Amino acid sequence: MIVRKPLPRWADLVLVPFLNLTLAFLISGLVVLIIGENPLEAVKILLYGAFGYGEGLGYTLHFATNFVFAGLAFSIASHAGQFNIGAEGQAYVAGLGAILVALALDQTHWLLVMPLAMIAAGALGGFWGFVPGYLAAKRGSHVVITTIMFNFIASAFMVYMLNNVLKEPSNMAPESATVVNAGKMPQLREWWDYFGYSPLNVMFFVAILALIATYILLWRTELGYKIRTMGQNPNAAHYAGISNSAIVMIAMTIAGAVAGMIALNEVLGVQNRLVLDFVFGYGFVGIAVGLMGRNHPIGIALAAVLFGALYQGGQELAFMMPAVTREMILVIQALVILFTGAMEGLFRGPLEMMFGMLEFSKSDTKDDAAASSKS
Repeated sequence: MIVRKPLPRWADLVLVPFLNLTLAFLISGLVVLIIGENPLEAVKILLYGAFGYGEGLGYTLHFATNFVFAGLAFSIASHAGQFNIGAEGQAYVAGLGAILVALALDQTHWLLVMPLAMIAAGALGGFWGFVPGYLAAKRGSHVVITTIMFNFIASAFMVYMLNNVLKEPSNMAPESATVVNAGKMPQLREWWDYFGYSPLNVMFFVAILALIATYILLWRTELGYKIRTMGQNPNAAHYAGISNSAIVMIAMTIAGAVAGMIALNEVLGVQNRLVLDFVFGYGFVGIAVGLMGRNHPIGIALAAVLFGALYQGGQELAFMMPAVTREMILVIQALVILFTGAMEGLFRGPLEMMFGMLEFSKSDTKDDAAASSKS
């Protein structure tokens, strides 16, 4: 009898995402073909736009930086069994902490502004993650519902702050004052001309450190062990003496704080002021990044670069191939998110059956060999 066999780790981490991604690009190629363009030429333009020259690579890595933070925010909560959809709101509110510190210390030095802005952004983002965590742990509220609602609350709150508190009287636009000195995150083009006019800044290195720190936290610390135990089996965690409610609140707070780093990359690294909707949907794409990366820092890093390439390469493709409109680029990005996120288990069942058949075949071969040796 052929039964499904759990996938080997390499197949789960590499083969399944590869097949999902391949299917997404095949369907995207058909879409490009339908509108009368060459899919291979489109891929060539997309790859060149994302990696072929310094400025394009800079934009790719800049987008990837945001996706790393958003993916980690989803992943940390996911390891605790929580589906955090609130990275968008957590990053949005964190922008308030980042800009207030930057404006207050704009005449000092960025080495002083950066850590304090990170603390302020992390504190506000962490608080925006803590409240849904508290409601889930203490009141039984569903974290998906609460984080979605907190995204809307964050949006309304920031509209009020930008229109009634932070906006300068002489400015008609709903935005804060602009930082011009130490409040800006140094961009890498100040040291390397290779990156052209891309907004890639020092937060790129912070994203790398965040990936390393997340791995250490989850797989090399007692707290990480408790988080993963809670996520895999809450009952076992409870009987082991772990406070499940405390772990949920801690994990959601850390997730919110990590999402808050998006604010530094965008508010102080690009806009140099707080504007409406600066998050640009990074928090929602982070869900697909986390799922595609299997909630592991290495996978998240690779998935973040992929989506960064889609964002930057898509802009180049829309410019070089006018028939492929911006809306078509969004369709391609949506297909990748669909197959790597919402339908990431599409190939899992058939692969499990295939590995079960291989195992069955091997067992039959061993039985025949044993029977032959006895005879």
